[in-house]
Amino acid sequence: MEKKIKTAVVGAAGYTGGELLRLLVHHPQIELAWIHSNSQKDKRLEEVHPDLIGESQLNFTDQIETAGLDLVFLCLPHGEAKPFLETHVFSGQTVIIDLSTDFRDESEGFVYGLPETQSDQIRQASKIANPGCFATCIQLALAPAVEHGWVQQPVHMSGITGSTGAGKSLSPTTHFSHRNQNVSVYKLFSHQHLKEIRQTFRKLNAGFDQSVLFVPYRGNFTRGIWVTAYFPFAGELEEAYQRYEYFYRDAAFTYVSRIDIDLKQVVNTNKCLVHLKKEAGQLVVYAAIDNLLKGASGQAVQNMNLAFGLDEKAGLQLKSSVY
Repeated sequence: MEKKIKTAVVGAAGYTGGELLRLLVHHPQIELAWIHSNSQKDKRLEEVHPDLIGESQLNFTDQIETAGLDLVFLCLPHGEAKPFLETHVFSGQTVIIDLSTDFRDESEGFVYGLPETQSDQIRQASKIANPGCFATCIQLALAPAVEHGWVQQPVHMSGITGSTGAGKSLSPTTHFSHRNQNVSVYKLFSHQHLKEIRQTFRKLNAGFDQSVLFVPYRGNFTRGIWVTAYFPFAGELEEAYQRYEYFYRDAAFTYVSRIDIDLKQVVNTNKCLVHLKKEAGQLVVYAAIDNLLKGASGQAVQNMNLAFGLDEKAGLQLKSSVY
């Protein structure tokens, strides 16, 4: 029998950590050895994530044995992954996948983990920085156009995300009483994911220096991201579709749809759907993902599959929630 990948999940009590556990407990190549949490230590898995009752006998711990681990996922809050790695020494053979913002600038030997643009680098990497959720959706909406030099003016976009995108800790804008029947803007033109978006666009096209004007919205639903982006475009819609379809020809989960898309098609999947329109001299791009899967934990598993030479779709054949 092929040796399984001995794995620890650090920060496993939150939304991304829990979603990652839901994928890993059924992944055919994973041996889940440690589930870490400072706040939930000694609790059984199902006490923290009740839907996982019967799936594992593991308890949460605030300690992990670093020796012998093949893989570590870091699902810690932003700013805590770097200090954790300073106090926990892993073997050079241990693959580390960080889901925070700490290493998305590719510092300290980390590779930025967007499979649609970095698959070759990810396959060779032992340290992978998982992209942000909005960053994933925006990059996949615009990458083919940026690479081909079509974006020659400031690009305008808006995006709406579900409440799980804000994490598990409560704040005034995450309470049900605020979110329900409500929509609001936050971090206008200043979202933290813009830095990694520009980093990728400059890799795709060294001359890219356009402004990325992003209006993020808080949605009154739990999961999913919808992005609409547009920029002046003199070509024909068919030309744009051909360029996008060619760019994503080998992508495992990103699909270019010639028919209208909606958010429910991607919720509970690792897919990104992209749809194009040509209106008023603009190329309009719609893109949709599940923020907890393709925008976080699902993409982390996709990156793991690439790094370990597995089928890229292993453990990620998920069903959308249509109704």
